Amino acid sequence: MKTKITELFDIEHPVIQGGMHYVGFAELAAAVSNAGGLGIITGLTQRTPENLAKEIARCHELTDKPFGVNLTFLPTVDSPDYPGFVRAIIEGGVKIVETAGRNPAEVMPYLKAAGIKVIHKCTSIRHSLKAQQIGCDAVSVDGFECGGHPGEDDVPNMILLPLAAEALDIPFVASGGMADGRSLAAALALGADGINMGTRFIATKEAPVHENVKQALLAATERDTRLIMRPFQNTERVLNNPAVERILEKERTLGSKISFDDIAQEVVGVYPRVMLEGDMNAGAWSCGLVASLIHDIPTCDELVQRIVKDAEQIIRQRLNQLL
Repeated sequence: MKTKITELFDIEHPVIQGGMHYVGFAELAAAVSNAGGLGIITGLTQRTPENLAKEIARCHELTDKPFGVNLTFLPTVDSPDYPGFVRAIIEGGVKIVETAGRNPAEVMPYLKAAGIKVIHKCTSIRHSLKAQQIGCDAVSVDGFECGGHPGEDDVPNMILLPLAAEALDIPFVASGGMADGRSLAAALALGADGINMGTRFIATKEAPVHENVKQALLAATERDTRLIMRPFQNTERVLNNPAVERILEKERTLGSKISFDDIAQEVVGVYPRVMLEGDMNAGAWSCGLVASLIHDIPTCDELVQRIVKDAEQIIRQRLNQLL
C-alpha cells in the first residue's frame, strides 16, 4: 500500500504510532517501526535532553527502520529545555519529528536545516493550514474522537478529514478513532494518506505499560470516556474513573471560579503511577473513544499486518463488489 505518507517517511505501511506520555518508549517505537509502520518516542516523557538522547540511542539498537520523536510544546510557566531536546534529536540522527501543542515555528529552522521531516498534530483546518504555511511536511488531523486533547471545536473526523482533503496541499493522516483495517480504509476514502493510532497501540504486547492499563482498555465501552478541563480551554478526553468523576464534580460546582489548583491532585504527576505502577484510580489519563474497538492484545507486528490486510480486503472486495 503506497501513499504520500509511506513515501515521505520511507515506511512500508501508512500506520503511525503517535506520541503518548509514559507509553512512547523505545521498545514500543521500535516494535511499530519493525512492523513496517512509524514508531515514535515521546520526547518530554524523558524529562531531560540527556535522557532523550539515551532513549534515541536505545531505539537505534532495537531497529534499523525509520522512527520519530514527538515534541509537544506546552503552554507552561516553566518551559522544558526545548533547544536541548531539539539538539538531542538532531545529534541522535532522528529524521522524523511529530510536533504537537503550540505552533512549532520557533524550532522549524533547526529541524529543516538538519533534513528532518515534520508532521504536526492539528485539531482544526485553520491550524493545519498554519502548519502547512510554516513548512511542516505533513499534518496529523485529530478528530473529536481522539484521546488526549481534541481542541475546542468538537469536530469529528467524518467532517474534519474531507475538509482537510479540500484545504491542504501537504499529505495528512487521520488521528482519533483509528483502530483497525476499517479505520484505515475509511481514512483513505475520506482523503487521508494514512492513520495515526495512540490508544490502540497501548493495548499491544510491546507497550511498556502495566497490565492493568491494557485490561482497562479491553473492558472499556464507547460510553467510558469523559471530557475534562473544558473550563480551562484545555479539553482532554480521558478514561472515566473516580478521580475523573471528582474533577467533573468540581467543574460543575465551582463553575467559573474553578482554578487549576482545584484539580491538580487528580492531574499532576499521575502518569507514572497509572502507566508504570498500574494504579488505575491515581488520576486522569488520556484515552480515545477507540478503546471500545479494542478486543485483544496482539504484538505490534500482528496488529499492523492485520490492519493493512483487512483494509486491502475491504477496498478490493467489499467496496469493489458494490459497484
